[in-house]
Amino acid sequence: MKKTFLFLIILSLFFSCKNEKKGNGKLNVVTTTTMITDLVKNIGGNQINLQGLMGSGVDPHLYKASEGDVTKLVNADVIFYNGLHLEGKLVEVFEKMKNKKTVAVSDVLDKNTLIGSDYFASNYDPHIWFNIDYWKQATNYVVKTLSEEIPEQKSTFEANGKNYLNQLETLKSKLNTSISTLPREQRILVTAHDAFNYFGKSFEFEVVGLQGLSTATEAGVQDVQNLANFIIEKKVKAIFVESSVPKRTIEALQASVKSKGHEVKIGGTLYSDALGNTGTIEGTYIGMYEYNVNTIVEALAAPPSR
Repeated sequence: MKKTFLFLIILSLFFSCKNEKKGNGKLNVVTTTTMITDLVKNIGGNQINLQGLMGSGVDPHLYKASEGDVTKLVNADVIFYNGLHLEGKLVEVFEKMKNKKTVAVSDVLDKNTLIGSDYFASNYDPHIWFNIDYWKQATNYVVKTLSEEIPEQKSTFEANGKNYLNQLETLKSKLNTSISTLPREQRILVTAHDAFNYFGKSFEFEVVGLQGLSTATEAGVQDVQNLANFIIEKKVKAIFVESSVPKRTIEALQASVKSKGHEVKIGGTLYSDALGNTGTIEGTYIGMYEYNVNTIVEALAAPPSR
C-alpha cells in the first residue's frame, strides 16, 4: 500500500508541477546511476546544478525512489538515466513523464550491437558502461543534449566532451596493455551476477554470473553446484564479489567448490552497478574501470591456491 501511495504521489507531482527552468541561472540536472552522474559531471562542470539519485554501492536493479528523490525529479530540467530497464523500479515513472526532458543514454546506441537477453525485461543487457566505445557515444549524447538546453555554453560542453573522450581512449589503451599480460585461457571472470558481459566481449573474457543479468533474481542451489563444477573443470583461480551485491552469494559458491575437494579464492571486490565512494579513485568511471581490471588481472594471474 505504501509503495502504491508513493508512486501515485510521484506521478501527480510530475504531471501537476511546472518546472522552473535554470534555477540560479543554471540548468537543474538529475541523474540516476553513479556512472551517469560522473559522466554528466565531466561534461556539464560548473555550468549545471547536478544531483545524482544513487550513491556508492547502490543497486539500480532494486532502487526505489525516496521522498527526497521526488523533490529532485520535480525540480529537474533534464533527467539522464541508463535505460534498457536497468532502473527497474523507476522505469514506469520515467516513461510517463511527458512534461519532463528525460534522456536514456542507451537510446543513442544501435540496438543491433547490444548483447541480447531472454531473461531481462528489455531483451538487452543494460550494463552498457562496460563497453568503453558505448560510453564514448553516451558522452557525445550528453554533450548534444546539454548544448541544446544551454546553447550559449555549447563550446564549453564540446571542449569538455573532447577532453573526456581523450581520457576514455587513454583508459582503453591502458586496459588493453594490462589485460594482454593475462593468457587467454585464464580470462574467465566469475562474479555474483552478469554485469560484465560487455567487458568480456571487449577484452575477450569468458564471463559467468551466478545470478544472471538482474540482481532481482536469486541463485538457486543447483546454480551454485553447476558453477562450482565449472570452476573446477576450468581450473579458475579466483572468483569475485561485487560492491552492490551481498557477499554471501560468492561465499556460498566458494564453499561449494571446497566441499568438492578443491579451492578457489575470492580475488577481491569489483565495482559493477555502482562506482566507489565519492572522492576516491574508484568513485570515478575511469578510476573504477582501471581498479577493476587491475584487481582481475592480479587475481587470475596469481599462482593457484594450495
